Amino acid sequence: MQQSPHEPSPASSPGSPRAGREGDVLAVVSQGGPTVSFFDAASDRHLGTVEVLAEPHELCFDPTQRLLWCTTTYRAGYYHANAGRRTELTVIDADTRRIVEVIDLAPEHGPHGLALDPARGRLYVSVEGAADRPGGVVVIDTGTRRPVGRIDTEAPGPHWFAIDPAGRRGYATNKEAPFVSVVDLEQGVLIEKIEVPGSEGLAVSPDGARVYVAAPYALFSAPSGTSEGGGGRPAAGIRVIDARTATVVDTLPTESAVLPVHLTSTGKLLAGELRMAPDPASRLGRQTTGRLRVFSAATHEPLAELAVGRGPLTITSSPDGRIAYVACVASSTVDLIDLDTMQSLSRLDLRKHGEAGAHGMAYLPRPA
Repeated sequence: MQQSPHEPSPASSPGSPRAGREGDVLAVVSQGGPTVSFFDAASDRHLGTVEVLAEPHELCFDPTQRLLWCTTTYRAGYYHANAGRRTELTVIDADTRRIVEVIDLAPEHGPHGLALDPARGRLYVSVEGAADRPGGVVVIDTGTRRPVGRIDTEAPGPHWFAIDPAGRRGYATNKEAPFVSVVDLEQGVLIEKIEVPGSEGLAVSPDGARVYVAAPYALFSAPSGTSEGGGGRPAAGIRVIDARTATVVDTLPTESAVLPVHLTSTGKLLAGELRMAPDPASRLGRQTTGRLRVFSAATHEPLAELAVGRGPLTITSSPDGRIAYVACVASSTVDLIDLDTMQSLSRLDLRKHGEAGAHGMAYLPRPA
């Protein structure tokens, strides 16, 4: 029997990318739930949900503590279109699926991007600026679960944040500011501004030598393939930054704006391309079928492009780099892609479980 493109592939099939994943779990934020849902990574079976504060956005898994960190960014809505900014982080036990603690970062607000340094026991959380301070990064001790510092980024709204594998440098992309903020994590200071048009998601190479940044920022009102690179707006794509010289050395072109960027353990660079169409009923337009673009991080060669759900917002992958997970907020779905064959494995539909708005994700390997 021929398998449907969105039917889960059998975990027991020889050579299947699902093989050996028994006990692994995929956690997915439902922004409109508001919940974190848990799925069996081998079978896609829904394992349960945890209710969290309204408007959860991103997830980060701490394998040392076996804890999930979840940011709640706004009271409703999105960046630049919200009903006020929240101040909380929710900490969830990944195995019992129970809330351990809700941490209030006030007066810091708009927590969004998360980056973990497990060796030093530090979690970095991007926060938006206020009248009396610029945007920045809050530093949290993962053992005590308490803030121990703040690093200014000199931009109003650092939204996505990533660190190099050595835990020495951090990179914040800024939708509004025309630069990427580079911070020294050991000294706790801003050290560089890399000129990049207002930017979205990013990823850092395993050796820390390259940073891949989606730019320019997404204009949701722009029809796909019509406004990018026109009217004085920079062409859409992924800027490749040489971390040593803090300069852009290449651009991987895309047809439309990219939001999430992810680098797999096998050296594949994944980008989620937003695709829009005009909609007379909405000034923001209408989101259409999204696109996953796959590049070689080593050669920058395009490897594949695949259709995914509407509004790709977050991408992650399995630790072995064989499966990509693409969360699409407008369709409330997560696409699973076999990165060896570049074929769709299945699609998780959060609406079947009463959820809406797939956003942040984390892959949870089973306990050792």
